[in-house]
Amino acid sequence: MPVHLTAESIPPLTKIAARGSEKRVLMVSPTHYDVLYEINPHMQGNIGTVDKVEASAQWNALRETYQSLGFSVSVIEGVEALPDMVFAANQTVPFLDADGQPSVILSKMASAYRQAEVEYFAEWYVAAGYKVIRHVNPPIEFEGMGDAIWHPTKNLLYIGYGFRTQRGALERAAACIGCEVVGLQLVDPHFYHLDTALSVINQTTALYVQEAFCTDGVKILQQQFEHLIAVPLSEAKQGFVTNGHSPDGKHFIVHQGNMETTQQLQALGIQVIEVDTSQFLKSGGSVFCMKMMLPV
Repeated sequence: MPVHLTAESIPPLTKIAARGSEKRVLMVSPTHYDVLYEINPHMQGNIGTVDKVEASAQWNALRETYQSLGFSVSVIEGVEALPDMVFAANQTVPFLDADGQPSVILSKMASAYRQAEVEYFAEWYVAAGYKVIRHVNPPIEFEGMGDAIWHPTKNLLYIGYGFRTQRGALERAAACIGCEVVGLQLVDPHFYHLDTALSVINQTTALYVQEAFCTDGVKILQQQFEHLIAVPLSEAKQGFVTNGHSPDGKHFIVHQGNMETTQQLQALGIQVIEVDTSQFLKSGGSVFCMKMMLPV
């Protein structure tokens, strides 16, 4: 069931920068990217099938796409034996506190295969001058911006829970960041992170996979967005169209070939930029998973 924590129900500890104002992107080099295990349905049958040369070319093309739109890109070096570290959206939630101090919540990854990734991100954020907030005790599973999506220009954060993130993470995020939180329960294991089921384009427009949410969750999204586009299930599962990303409310970077959704976005004046992330789809991730937007 959806959960809505209002600003009045949480301590007014912090504030955030205006959504959509970020001009910096964080990525992880794909040197050690591979499919070595199965922790989501998309990985099944893909162990050992990654073309690493092609993966590197696809990653570089995505980095260059962000740079072409005016975003600077910082890179953390990948780590051997951590093949999914390349999906940089999952390990943290960065924000600005009430004093404008860059801060970051560290994730508690659900899979033991991925838990060691977080410390490498913590080291990077410390060096970059961020205040690091570690998990509470006992830890609550919370997979960062993979399950957390901002509503542009609002102090409102959508958090998906049910597969990788626990419901208790909603209150933690709300209290740490000082924002309203809308919790959306995910009900289909193919859409195990919110960023595989919901893509917010701008303040009025979003893509979503209707089958990934319960009825009440769909109703909440319909209330929040004037243009809420239900994508074809085939484009969501095979084309990862809801794992595309709009960094500025005007452009939408997405895996190539999702024709029906592309046409609907173009009709609304959104410029669609197609990229090839086929090697990363083998591990269950695409554009949104491969980057982190930074507040500074």
